[in-house]
Amino acid sequence: MAHIPDGVLSAPVLLAGAAVSLAGCAYGLRQLAAERIPQVALMSAALFVAALVHFPVGPSSVHLILNGLAGILLGWAAFPALLVALLLQAVLFGFGGLIVLGVSVMNMALPAVLCRALFVVMSRSGNRRRTMIAAGLAGGVGVMLTALLVSLALALSGQEFAAVAKLVVFAHIPVAVIESIFTAAVIGLLLRVKPEVLGFTSTEVRDE
Repeated sequence: MAHIPDGVLSAPVLLAGAAVSLAGCAYGLRQLAAERIPQVALMSAALFVAALVHFPVGPSSVHLILNGLAGILLGWAAFPALLVALLLQAVLFGFGGLIVLGVSVMNMALPAVLCRALFVVMSRSGNRRRTMIAAGLAGGVGVMLTALLVSLALALSGQEFAAVAKLVVFAHIPVAVIESIFTAAVIGLLLRVKPEVLGFTSTEVRDE
């Protein structure tokens, strides 16, 4: 339900989404070092595959988003990573539309950047447990912020979408729980095997 088809959103919402996504992608690419390109490509592939894992919720279904994890690992580079993933999903599988692509990228990438900031603040001490809690919180918050942005885009496009907008938020609560656990587990593994990916050295990660 995070994917919005073409012909639903109003022109002002489409223009706003396109502007935010364009600015985010430009800044993300400008900040992207050449040695990090493989990491961004790998995360983009993971985001692409995540949309194929669906969970039935009422008459519709929801899927994994992983934007919290993408934000933690990529920061602003989550914008171009999500742009590629969402573009391929739309072209190959018909998930969402092409005209609405800017809004879709904004809805997922903006929360990813905010989750990165949340993670950095909470994990600054290098404490393993606190860092995993921060990761889990970021994973869940990323999903719910995306759901709220999708709902807002629908609500601003017409009163007839009000009921659907509310359903989007409630439908993503179980996804938020799943992604919270998954993100904490992934970050916990990285802390053990490759903490430098998260900006830590092996000596900076503490159990107490």
